[in-house]
Amino acid sequence: MLITGLILGAVLGAVMQRGRFCVTGMLRDIFTRGTWRPFTALLIVISVHAIGLTALTSAGIITPEYSPFAPAAVIVGAFIFGVSIVLAGGCASGTWYRAGEGLVGSWLALVGYALSAAAMKTGPLSGVNAWLRQFTVGQTTVPATFGLSPWWFAIGLGVLTAYLAARFLQAEFSGPRPVSLAQPLHRRPLHVYLAAVIIGVIGVVAWPLSAATGRNDGLGITTPSKNVANYIVTGDSSFLDWGALLVLGILVGALIAAKVSGEFRVRVPDARTSSRAVVGGIGMGVGASWAGGCTVGNGMVQTSLFTYQGWVALAFFAVGVGVAAKIWLKPSGRKTAAGTYSTDESVDGRAAHPETATTSVTAPAYAVAPVALKVREQQSAPAGLTEVAPGEFALDTLGAVCPFPLIEAVSAMDELRSGQTLVIDFDCTQATDAIPRWAAEAGHEVTEFRATGDAGWRTKVRKG
Repeated sequence: MLITGLILGAVLGAVMQRGRFCVTGMLRDIFTRGTWRPFTALLIVISVHAIGLTALTSAGIITPEYSPFAPAAVIVGAFIFGVSIVLAGGCASGTWYRAGEGLVGSWLALVGYALSAAAMKTGPLSGVNAWLRQFTVGQTTVPATFGLSPWWFAIGLGVLTAYLAARFLQAEFSGPRPVSLAQPLHRRPLHVYLAAVIIGVIGVVAWPLSAATGRNDGLGITTPSKNVANYIVTGDSSFLDWGALLVLGILVGALIAAKVSGEFRVRVPDARTSSRAVVGGIGMGVGASWAGGCTVGNGMVQTSLFTYQGWVALAFFAVGVGVAAKIWLKPSGRKTAAGTYSTDESVDGRAAHPETATTSVTAPAYAVAPVALKVREQQSAPAGLTEVAPGEFALDTLGAVCPFPLIEAVSAMDELRSGQTLVIDFDCTQATDAIPRWAAEAGHEVTEFRATGDAGWRTKVRKG
């Protein structure tokens, strides 16, 4: 039955890759774009998960076990994890599936993540982990505190989530529609809300399949990643449990999905991004170990069980992401070059550049012929942009992980005049949705959107 972990993981990896499902981005967009639309997808996962797990528990099919709530460890660990996933360029599951897309930076983050988690859970730092997690309180779940059935919370959350999703979908389909790529069905991405429903169902199915192998748990990334690292280091096959095969399946499924959709390409980061990925990965392992789980174990599973650990961790994941976004997620500081002035002469009185203002100067009486002089402001391309055609400026973000293509695009667009066009080259899969959606919401026009090769795209956005 262990093979079910690999199979279910492959399905999960494919769905996450096709749905561009990244909890880091969902939390980040609250702070950088002021929108809760992506975060609602996470609420959909939790709601589907909650209803399914509550049903399985009520039927006696599964028996969840709850760890003591260690507030200090959860708060500190979740905050560290939130900061670290911004540095790493993705959360735990996001890092696994992006590794399947060929992002070498995600591989570096995975190494740091798995090794630091192993050090915290079973290695030289296990004492540090145990010390902070020893400070516990008696309460574990919200339903138990109030003496209520978990069905009240599962149904209540489901109703709230359905309301939010309906509002965002109504706004999406009634407002300006983002331009999408014209491509075959098997290459089209999943709507993030549909992906969320599928992920929620996968999470429900995961628990009984995992329990059948002796692992009484559902989806999880941190401990399985630690087990993969332990197996590689020691060769002990006992570490290859259902969870370890699950995360390996995520990698395989994402790789297959990326290859089929033409979104796989090995992308090597620069030194700065590489160092951030390693530091972020190490922080992810430390933070998730203290918090008792990552954005999957805590943010999807424990929240669906309505444990204090899950919801407190999710809140401080968000705080960490918000702080990190404030510090690091900024445009490159491109500045518009100052305009210069020149004087052009036209013996026939016509402006050489009709789009600019012309001032005629009358010559003295002894002049051979009147001369029209024109003062024109020369608009040079904004720093960091190249004018590739009249009124079109190129922005190269190839190699930049999300959300930087969008951040740079927004910054560059601020420097253009209405009617001018920004030509954006990028290779981040999430930007295939983020950039057209931003353009539609901001009132800009996407005049071209096409693939330029495997995992490469170009879009032209005319400023509105």
